[in-house]
Amino acid sequence: MNPDDLKYYKEHIWVKVSGRKATIGITDYAQDALGDIVYIDLPETDISVEANTEIAEIESTKATSSVISPLSGRVIEVNEELSESPEIINEDPYGKGWIAILELDDASELDDLMDVSDYEKYVEEEAK
Repeated sequence: MNPDDLKYYKEHIWVKVSGRKATIGITDYAQDALGDIVYIDLPETDISVEANTEIAEIESTKATSSVISPLSGRVIEVNEELSESPEIINEDPYGKGWIAILELDDASELDDLMDVSDYEKYVEEEAK
């Protein structure tokens, strides 16, 4: 079940907004599709990222996958715990498995993201 207080991006990324900060991670659907996550290459802090560009890379037993930032901003924090225990993403993708926190450049980019019902419809369509 996807939390309904988050925004969702087509690359199976979730966003939790608090003021000008946005926490991002991968959705339950994405972690399930990847399988057991064995490594994550986290972004550096204090770098600027553009929306729709790679912010991190996840390796699983099945594949290597890019984590695409849905928003533009500056990385102000990364989840260092994932370096030692990347499997946390599998266990708790919407909680302890968050990847990075951005300070937003342009809050209007949030308007391009999906709410939970639109995201669930998107996943259903993609599965067909």
